[in-house]
Amino acid sequence: MSVTEKFVSMEWGSAPEDSREVVTWLDAHSRKFGHFIGGEWRRPADGKYFESEDPSTGDVLASVAQGASADIDAAVKAARGALSGWQKIGGHARARYLYALARLAQKHSRRLAVLETMDNGKPIRESRDLDIPLVARHFYYHAGWAQILESEFPGYVACGVVGQIIPWNFPLLMLAWKIAPALAAGNTVVLKPAEFTPLTALAFAELCVEAELPAGVVNIVTGDGDTGEALVMHDDVDKIAFTGSTEVGRAIRKATATSHKRLSLELGGKSPFVIFEDADLDSAVEGLVDGIWLNQGQVCCAGSRLLVQESVSEALLEKVRRRMSTLRVGPPLDKAIDVGAIVARVQLERIDRLVKQGVAEGATCWQPPDFALPPRGHYFPPTLLSNVQPASVVAQQEIFGPVLAAMTFRTPREAVELANNTTYGLAASVWSETVNVALQVAAQLKAGVVWVNSTNLFDAACGFGGYRESGYGREGGREGMLEYLEPAWFAKAPALKPEKSASDGKHGGEKAGKADGSNGTSSIDRTVKLYVGGKQARPDSGYSFEVRGADGKLLGEAPLGNRKDIRNAVEAARKAAEGWAKSTAHNRAQILYYIAENFSQRSEEIAGRLARVVGAKQARREVMVSVERVFAYAGWADKFDGLVHNPPVRNISIAMNEPIGTAGVLCPADAPLLGFVSTVMPLVAMGNVVVAIPSERYALVMGDLYQVFETSDLPGGVVNIVSGRGTELLRVLAEHADLDALWSFGDDAQSVMAKSLSAGNLKQVFTNEGRAIDWFDAARGEGKWWLRHAVQVKNVWVPYGE
Repeated sequence: MSVTEKFVSMEWGSAPEDSREVVTWLDAHSRKFGHFIGGEWRRPADGKYFESEDPSTGDVLASVAQGASADIDAAVKAARGALSGWQKIGGHARARYLYALARLAQKHSRRLAVLETMDNGKPIRESRDLDIPLVARHFYYHAGWAQILESEFPGYVACGVVGQIIPWNFPLLMLAWKIAPALAAGNTVVLKPAEFTPLTALAFAELCVEAELPAGVVNIVTGDGDTGEALVMHDDVDKIAFTGSTEVGRAIRKATATSHKRLSLELGGKSPFVIFEDADLDSAVEGLVDGIWLNQGQVCCAGSRLLVQESVSEALLEKVRRRMSTLRVGPPLDKAIDVGAIVARVQLERIDRLVKQGVAEGATCWQPPDFALPPRGHYFPPTLLSNVQPASVVAQQEIFGPVLAAMTFRTPREAVELANNTTYGLAASVWSETVNVALQVAAQLKAGVVWVNSTNLFDAACGFGGYRESGYGREGGREGMLEYLEPAWFAKAPALKPEKSASDGKHGGEKAGKADGSNGTSSIDRTVKLYVGGKQARPDSGYSFEVRGADGKLLGEAPLGNRKDIRNAVEAARKAAEGWAKSTAHNRAQILYYIAENFSQRSEEIAGRLARVVGAKQARREVMVSVERVFAYAGWADKFDGLVHNPPVRNISIAMNEPIGTAGVLCPADAPLLGFVSTVMPLVAMGNVVVAIPSERYALVMGDLYQVFETSDLPGGVVNIVSGRGTELLRVLAEHADLDALWSFGDDAQSVMAKSLSAGNLKQVFTNEGRAIDWFDAARGEGKWWLRHAVQVKNVWVPYGE
């Protein structure tokens, strides 16, 4: 036999990692763990425990405390008690603690990696070479943010007590993603790890003790979904950060709607892996192995949808099948293993059920022949489903397993359409040797992270998070820090007093009453119309409502918009969305400057009419500040840039500020003109399109607004205005599935409605939380805080350097 033949015939031998150190650690705790609250271990209040199993064998590793409401309450009290002291020690002291945690993660890296693999089932190579190094990296990186916090985030304060809920696929890494930025910003934490994988979180609690972290700064309460619900619902928690399924994220959105809790959600995904015909197919296949079979496919951003150009589809799929045949599935502590165990039997059964459903819908299933799975534990073979239809369950639902669904496309445009044909928008991977094609497609994908000729790259400096039903908020980088901070003035803002509806509840005819003229010397009918798609339109209802001045005199009639009018406005906005988003920032700036110029020319006329409602002094101020505010956002339009991150790999990550899409806005009542300008203009400046509900108090302002827009080259449909009863129209906007964002600036009841009714499609919601905002103060009513809410960040990873 030749040397070549011997080499080809060789088989991999086992290379098991030594687990004795973990076993010793478990035995030292008598394989029984309580909660970590206030710097000490506590028995569960209800005395209940559950078992944590090794998914590769089914053996019980330890008994872990089942958290109850009393345990959550104790942990929140400990966090609240530690908050003041943690903030008073300053950024440098917090940085030293974070640095110490990073060093300890490195010191105990082998034990943590083995424990993670035993508790989760992922291959030891992944725990050792990916997870634990990134854990240390996050604490190192955020130690730097703690040190420079005051200079880099002036005027911002920590949210307070943060509740964090993490999943079972990357237990310790998700902990680091959440705890590191929260502590750096000056928050204290109550963290609930996943029920299936609590052990490395409990090991981290010991690192907190070893680092001499002040008691109560980090608290860890274990348990199931009921424990997480108790944390979400606790009245003394200021923010919830959740990573997990979209279904649970939607429930959390509804549950927190009645509170003022900040919320960030990193949810599910069905990420496209797009391969063009000019790609290096061998490299793409290796990337695909990492994209879908990393951690047994139990990754929210797994490249589970393979989109391959038709001309190379057969050649590529043959390479994929050949590569799948070489994957080794087995005990995850074996360093020669590629695919480990599925985390639990319930997840294994779900994967099997979805694969069978996909086959029933016409997909062709291929698994490596003669593939022997270990006799014990939860294992599923690498699976390729080809001939998948875009509407199939395996193309639309997150399987969360080692299953790849393959489809073909012919043109880049078709590739983008297929890639975006999902309710999710977490990540994507694009493979092409033509950089123009790769970057052009990357720019069009609706995903928070796009990897070019690479996949599954992560770093603490680079934000990670999704679009649409993949959630909102970012983890990592500057964006991730802002999730745990808020403007100091907003945190202290007083509650806004509820304002009675300006409408008297009577339906008038379209010209039902006489209105005083704008200069107070003539009496004329003044009835305005809706503004939809760049045109004035009559309301579907055929009704209008009276608008009266401060003295009770009739000023005119405003159209009474309804659900159909909102539908028409959203449709018009979406038609304008692509063109406006693709227009250059310079062009948007020029149009905003033109709007400001036309406002200025009509300032006396507009102020004269507005004075009948708010008084002459406020009217003049509103018009003057409105002109300045439009000028300000014209200036920001081409200056609110993204960033270029430099992770410690041969890539750069381009953090691009992209428009969210179509936004609904309920404008504030207290400043009818300035409130409209202050909420609509930042969205428009960043490339969004808007459906706005003007202040019911003086809805006639829309007549002045659309006359300015019509003469300022603003494309039809970019701004649409539907007047009516604010609460009724807010409900329609919140429930509308074709809106991407909702801004609401009213009393507390309206904020609650906006958040609770928007959970259907998880649209991004920005409200004043029922707090008063001084719209005349540029430091509060204008600037970066508003612009950040008007964009979503896409991180595009591009290979760079040698």
